[in-house]
Amino acid sequence: MKAVYIEKFGGPEVLKYGDVPDPVAGAGEVVVDVHAASVNGADWKVRVGDYKQSTFPLGLGRDFSGIVSAAGAGADLKVGDAVFGVLDVGHEGAYAEKLAIKAAIIGKKPDRLSHIDAAALALTGLTALVAVEDTLKLQRGETILIQGGAGGVASFAIQLAKHIGARVITTTSTPNLDYVRSLGPDEVIDYKTQDFTKVVKDCDAVFETVGGDVAMKSFAVLKSGGRAAFIASGGKAPTPPRGDVASLRPAVGRTRRHMERVADLYQKGAIRPPEVKLYRLDQVAEAHRVSEGRHFRGKLVFQVR
Repeated sequence: MKAVYIEKFGGPEVLKYGDVPDPVAGAGEVVVDVHAASVNGADWKVRVGDYKQSTFPLGLGRDFSGIVSAAGAGADLKVGDAVFGVLDVGHEGAYAEKLAIKAAIIGKKPDRLSHIDAAALALTGLTALVAVEDTLKLQRGETILIQGGAGGVASFAIQLAKHIGARVITTTSTPNLDYVRSLGPDEVIDYKTQDFTKVVKDCDAVFETVGGDVAMKSFAVLKSGGRAAFIASGGKAPTPPRGDVASLRPAVGRTRRHMERVADLYQKGAIRPPEVKLYRLDQVAEAHRVSEGRHFRGKLVFQVR
């Protein structure tokens, strides 16, 4: 099969597209014929060596949508099932024509949801659900600031928070104002022209997806007893400069429950897929350059089939 892999860490130039052995389904696993796979910020961090993997060749990519083409003993999915999901923690390799994965951690794709949109929603939806519902435990009537509203995870989180019944404030840059407003937040702050710390206060929660200086500044908008969740500040949440707030790092495990929740939210109309820019697998270097630049909106997705 064709796949993307690296044989050493480095820039986009180390990405290779070529033939690798087909995967085989072990006990409890299925082989999925991949129709679409999405690009995430974690992918280029794997490529440059931030995650310390040492076995080469190393595949890339974490989330996907496709059709089950083989099932191992004990797998509770069958050949022909349309599925979507995220590879297990510590596993990469969704940038490929086929992949093997534990059946128990992926979900069935709704018929009305395209493979492209399912791939775009898999890891973004999983991350947003774990952060907003499981970690922050956001409640109806609370106020949340979601940083970087144009991104895939944040755009899902905005819609999820509104569905929960929270008041939602978000930040974005000038070119993305209309797109982010279309997601339904109560207030959008243009960080190019406004300092969010000057116009936002007394938030119950912050979901921080940007990193850098924005992370530490985000503590300033929390009310006493508030909590903030961080996904762009490394493996541990930053230490707050004040003692009356909680700093949390979501633990994004893999469960079918979360995939089914993503599917349910989509079918209810609570969540719409993000804006998508499509690539072929052999355009992986270009896609990674865009991803690493971080100034895009929605999701970058490979159309594999």
